[in-house]
Amino acid sequence: MNSKGKGTAVSTHVRAGAEDDLEELTRIYNHYVVSTPITFDIEPFTAEQRRPWLESHPDHGRHRLLVAEEGGKVLGYATSSPFRPKQAYETSVETSVYVAPEQVGRGVGGLLYASLFEVLEQEDVRQALAGIALPNEASRRLHLRFGFEPVGVYREVGRKFGKFWDVAWFQRSLSPGRVTP
Repeated sequence: MNSKGKGTAVSTHVRAGAEDDLEELTRIYNHYVVSTPITFDIEPFTAEQRRPWLESHPDHGRHRLLVAEEGGKVLGYATSSPFRPKQAYETSVETSVYVAPEQVGRGVGGLLYASLFEVLEQEDVRQALAGIALPNEASRRLHLRFGFEPVGVYREVGRKFGKFWDVAWFQRSLSPGRVTP
């Protein structure tokens, strides 16, 4: 889970997200809320409003929050979250990656996804799913690089910034998932 930063001796490492990260994780997410259609949240969050989200991603199990850090600075994060609330969906997760805007293009998203899938392969997870608001060529390429396949597009399902947005869905199989009677 380590990578050398481009042109520097500082090491980038990935670790589980923690309480101390909440302010910076909220800042990163809010950038995408107010500046892009990448998330369909419309209003920015306070750190306290994001606390339940943080707490729903422990350092074990299917639903993870991993943070890329370099020299004590959070560069971005990746999550695996419940796909749907019904119990039969429990072995499917929805994944996402958010990179601090000043860190985009440095390979942070790829490092985070590589680490996330390494962790998820040890869990009882069968499918990883990702929704991508279109257009988003960088996210599409990232997901294809990590073995996701496009499975469909929901047309005009989100309204933000005065227009409707399509969402492409991608899917990747993971471990076989344990089947219990």
